[in-house]
Amino acid sequence: MIIGIPKEIMHGEDRVSSTPETVAKLVKDGANVLVEKSAGEGAFYHDDQYVAAGAKIIDDVAELYKKSDVILKVKEPQFNEAKKVNEVEMMHKGQYLITFLHPAAPVNHDMIKKMAEVGVIGLTLDGVPRISRAQNMDALTSMSTCAGYKGMLLAANALPKFVPQIFCAVGMIKPINAMIIGTGVGGLQALATAKRLGAVVYATDIRPDAAEQAKSLGAKIVETGVPAEFAVGKGGYANALSKDLLTKERAVLKDTISKMDIVFCSALVPSKTAPILLTEDMVAAMAPGSVIVDISIDQGGNCALTTPGEVARKHGVTIIGIKNIPGMLPTSSTWMFANNIYHLVNYLTKDGKIVLDRKDEIVASILTTIDGKIVHAGAREAMGL
Repeated sequence: MIIGIPKEIMHGEDRVSSTPETVAKLVKDGANVLVEKSAGEGAFYHDDQYVAAGAKIIDDVAELYKKSDVILKVKEPQFNEAKKVNEVEMMHKGQYLITFLHPAAPVNHDMIKKMAEVGVIGLTLDGVPRISRAQNMDALTSMSTCAGYKGMLLAANALPKFVPQIFCAVGMIKPINAMIIGTGVGGLQALATAKRLGAVVYATDIRPDAAEQAKSLGAKIVETGVPAEFAVGKGGYANALSKDLLTKERAVLKDTISKMDIVFCSALVPSKTAPILLTEDMVAAMAPGSVIVDISIDQGGNCALTTPGEVARKHGVTIIGIKNIPGMLPTSSTWMFANNIYHLVNYLTKDGKIVLDRKDEIVASILTTIDGKIVHAGAREAMGL
């Protein structure tokens, strides 16, 4: 089996899908590994390290795509400016692509359709179920940890105020208020970071257990009033709420949001578009200079005004919609990601080749395109198929 590791081409993306350490494991397992020249430089992993681990360095990425049976990437396929083609167009029928595809997000629908047309077998990492045997493959959790930590630092940096309480010769400055919406892995990391920075922290989550975890970290909980039977889905993830329940949740949050200096959005529903929890009216009611960080943007975002991939100021509020916040911690996030993806490849490989058992819960959850068809349930629902 030939495994290809291309250099990530998304602007500002310094991560890479494999480290020299995981390449050595793949080679030991019997794979041939091709690594595009300088693929790891952004994360401070160098070509000579990959060669020492048993990889072959490839100058031309088109050659890498042509020769590989499996492509391991961090981000979904992008348009390659140097080649003047989308990365999908360099792929071939029957080739496996393992990466974050976020197939339910509307912005990715055309790309997913193109993958199906080409015959690519797409496996999306954001579909890995939260079950015990999949923990070491759960790149979404790993990257959420990075996004929670770095996202809160971005918010603090954009804020025109001190975060902690400050005493000086002319008086006292009160600590800022920070609100965490969605206290899964990313939200809890953001909460802990805000707390360490000295903020007064509020949190909300429709799942009682998640809210309780936030409370244990010192957050003041804002109850949504959503019944637990509607809130909690399979594996402990949040359920998609009805229009009426979403409206109710927004109404409950509105007053608290208006008093916040930082709002950190991380509410997600597996394999579906993220719920809109901050409307334009809610943003307009916030104090000028406030900051919103929306790490749910890969799946559509929790704020109606978030611009994907950008930092924008609307109604005097800075809204951070950067799509690759974990990429801003490239060494740590690459190490975590590379180990996650290695464990997934190892799990799927039988006798030196990837074998998909579509009755297996992990495979069924991550399989996106196969045999020229889009099979991912969340993507099909979002596309109206």
